[in-house]
Amino acid sequence: MRELFQALSLLEGQLVSGYGITLNEAVVLCSVGDGSVLAGTIAGCTGMSPSHASKIISHVEKKGLLERKVAESDKRCMYFTLTPEGRRLLHAIDARGVEVPSSLEFFFTGD
Repeated sequence: MRELFQALSLLEGQLVSGYGITLNEAVVLCSVGDGSVLAGTIAGCTGMSPSHASKIISHVEKKGLLERKVAESDKRCMYFTLTPEGRRLLHAIDARGVEVPSSLEFFFTGD
């Protein structure tokens, strides 16, 4: 368990120093991708509780990486999309990547 926590901390440290976002924020950006999704979809894709997902979404919005729009068909629904800066950052992470600690490689390769 300790090794897993250390590996996750190392991965998050790379994201923070290289891209200015936390691991949870990166997961939210990835779950939105090029689409327009509901907060519940983000929570479902990430495995976060709805309240935790809402908190992380708010952080990503404040960084100017995500924007919300009211659904035309149902004003109670909010759709989230990446801003141009959010897309640029996600593409930069995809292009340059991060070094995945060996103890986490299984989660990224599925082997």
